[in-house]
Amino acid sequence: MPILNVKVSGQKNIETTKSINELLLDLTHRILGKKKEVTAIAIEYVDLDCWFVGGKLLSEQGKNSFYFDIKITDETNTKDEKAQYIKEAFEGFERILGNLHEESYIYVQDVRAASYGYGGKTQEYRYHQ
Repeated sequence: MPILNVKVSGQKNIETTKSINELLLDLTHRILGKKKEVTAIAIEYVDLDCWFVGGKLLSEQGKNSFYFDIKITDETNTKDEKAQYIKEAFEGFERILGNLHEESYIYVQDVRAASYGYGGKTQEYRYHQ
């Protein structure tokens, strides 16, 4: 049931969008063990002239970047799983976007089961059922 909010530098492109979706859906399922059918991914594009790293525009640096956060239920994944997820996600975005700025970020956010849910039910409620 994770939700991923993704920001990608550049112009909106359906092929890039699909590639990012496939990458994140695979990694989230394969490494974090999350069900594909309840994984939601929202992808937004940010123009290179609107994204700064170190006070300089990406367009000036000739680089691409991304940021995404993923919300997962606390205590469902190990530190090693999250580290592997971040590593493979960065590598995947490098393949998709190319010329990736090192200051591209991934935030795996552990959220409390009693404060997180979908379909009108918390994960805590689902756990006890």
